[in-house]
Amino acid sequence: MSLIAVVDIDHPDLALTPTIRSTDASIQVVSHTATDPETGMFFFLVESDSFPTFEAALERDHTVEESMLVAEASSTRIYRLRHTPGTKLVSPTTTEMGGLMLEAESTDTGWSIRMQLPDRETLGTLWEYCDREEIEFEIDHIYSLDEFSVDDGVGLTDAQRDALLTAYEAGYFEEPRGTSLQELADDLGISPTAVGGRIRRGTSRLIERTLLEDE
Repeated sequence: MSLIAVVDIDHPDLALTPTIRSTDASIQVVSHTATDPETGMFFFLVESDSFPTFEAALERDHTVEESMLVAEASSTRIYRLRHTPGTKLVSPTTTEMGGLMLEAESTDTGWSIRMQLPDRETLGTLWEYCDREEIEFEIDHIYSLDEFSVDDGVGLTDAQRDALLTAYEAGYFEEPRGTSLQELADDLGISPTAVGGRIRRGTSRLIERTLLEDE
């Protein structure tokens, strides 16, 4: 039975981890390129209040062999990156096992990934691979595609859940708003851009897992 797994992974040599740990940028893998183990090129959507700081971190990042800016807006840019040979990647192994990397979003220290996998055995095999590679592998949520959920979660990452709850409790969704992105950013210890991205993606996930599934 096909399932969706939301997993947090962490290792100093995982792609872009040094940059993630040294900046407040919010980074998301552009999903249709993340499962292609042949090209060696990966695309990342980055939200940041200071792209010079982010790009300086890229220059120091030992997992990045080369990078290129391919699109930009005021607070969002897309970069194309090639990783160094020693970089640890989970997406190619997921693809080889018959899985599909649906989403990968940076956390404070690593990545939160959402995968579609053929069955629980595949999830176990992926865990064993990460264990051999000394990659921390923490399962957040699992649910099957027949809409039977094996937990009470709705597929949010911890970062998205924290941002949504903090925003709700502070009155961010009220009219008029009881707080601002800057105030939420101060509470969460991240940038306003990162807060806005987590709220937006978390809200999208809630709609996907509730309203759309009900239909």
